[in-house]
Amino acid sequence: MTAGQRDPGLQPERTRLAWRRTTLSCTVAAVLAVKQTLHNGATGAGVIALSLSVLAWLGFLLVAHRRVQSMGRARPQPMEAAGALTAAACTVALAVFAAAMLF
Repeated sequence: MTAGQRDPGLQPERTRLAWRRTTLSCTVAAVLAVKQTLHNGATGAGVIALSLSVLAWLGFLLVAHRRVQSMGRARPQPMEAAGALTAAACTVALAVFAAAMLF
């Protein structure tokens, strides 16, 4: 193997599985947000926080889906900064909206 070639080994598969696990965690958080809102009665603030949580979840799903698809290539490219920033923003937003539903 020359210096310009790269053997990715199992790294792309591990990355793909990590994105899947993180997506599952975000899905569980979104489902718990729905349960929390319905259990406590659907107040206006609760419905708004729930709606924003669902939007953050959908945004994260979009970023994760694009990344998982890009990992299927023989030589995956590094994640773009915009995608990483979007994923981080969606994760933080989901946490903030979840906290808002508790109060």
